[in-house]
Amino acid sequence: MDELLRGAAERLLRPPPESAPAGAPVAEPAAVTEPAAVPVPPAEELLDLLSGLSAPPDPAVPATVAARWLVPPEHPVPDAVTRPVVPWLVDLLGLPTGTAGGLVADAATATATALAAARYRILAEVGWDVDSQGLSAAPPITVVVGDEAHPRLHDALRLLGLGQDRVIRIRTDGQGRIRPTLIPPLHRPALVCTQVGETAGGAIDPVAAVCAEVHDADAWVHVDGTFGLWAAASPMTRDLLVGVPYADSWATVAPDGSGPDGSGLVAARDGAALRVALELARPARPVEVWAALLALGRAGVAERVEVTCGQARRLAGELVAAGYPVLNEVVLDRVVVGGNTAGTVGRLRGVVDVSGTVWQRRPAICIRVGTRPVVDAVIHALTRSSTR
Repeated sequence: MDELLRGAAERLLRPPPESAPAGAPVAEPAAVTEPAAVPVPPAEELLDLLSGLSAPPDPAVPATVAARWLVPPEHPVPDAVTRPVVPWLVDLLGLPTGTAGGLVADAATATATALAAARYRILAEVGWDVDSQGLSAAPPITVVVGDEAHPRLHDALRLLGLGQDRVIRIRTDGQGRIRPTLIPPLHRPALVCTQVGETAGGAIDPVAAVCAEVHDADAWVHVDGTFGLWAAASPMTRDLLVGVPYADSWATVAPDGSGPDGSGLVAARDGAALRVALELARPARPVEVWAALLALGRAGVAERVEVTCGQARRLAGELVAAGYPVLNEVVLDRVVVGGNTAGTVGRLRGVVDVSGTVWQRRPAICIRVGTRPVVDAVIHALTRSSTR
């Protein structure tokens, strides 16, 4: 049975030439012997069936559901599936050639794993081996973050023993971007955390300027980018991420058909440090991610990014025309609307990913636009809201 599942998964997930990311290596599946008495439906029939059950249509979802069904958690994933996933993701995100990476449970785990790799390497560079000597007497690490850093980042720092007393918080501009010129002189060991896609408004830190400011001090620069890193997958948004490849580590989500908060991807220039950190992280199964990438292809991934960002810009324009104050510069997938959040969040919940937030010390609504065509529904719900 194991051989049957492995062979069926490989046949289903074998990339058609037009959908595989350009230049990606494709491993031929190993030959397997299948019992003739157990019929396996053609991949096209299975995908058509699952597509009919998915609403709204999304080519990543039926493929990942099929992969999960054909290779359930208790069965090993074929090596032909595992090998190409991280190189494809590194290529799609425009990260440096040779970047190491791994798939982990979620974006929070990806962040913690990247910071663990950073801790391991920057302490090793000053002669301290975390594995053998622990942290109790380790040289103190200076950590620099922006004022608007994601709470997930602070959780990871505490988990790794990099307490808040060692964290220098840098003031941000009116959109939540870190101001590199305010970073004080640093000395080894030092860790600087940036983000592409600020929590509320989606602002992108000037990563190139941060790297120029701190790399002379041998500081490790990390980029946290749950959705923002995926802007690199589209020619229309790629220029927003100038300088991101200069960093030392990156954390984001990986498309696995389970929604915007699926598996996590962690990547780093230092493969040895990352391998040490990954030993402590719960790995994610690559089969769903590979299925999603093969279903979407390079063009499909780019289209998802473009549609999402375009929807957000359209929503912002419609809201401004309707008299609502849009507070952020809409560059990615988030729109921040000023006003009392109590009634409006309730009206929008279930229509779109929405939450109350605080923007520049004032209450606001954060709307995260997904890949579905939801803008019309949002406009309709907001125009019925009494918080206009």
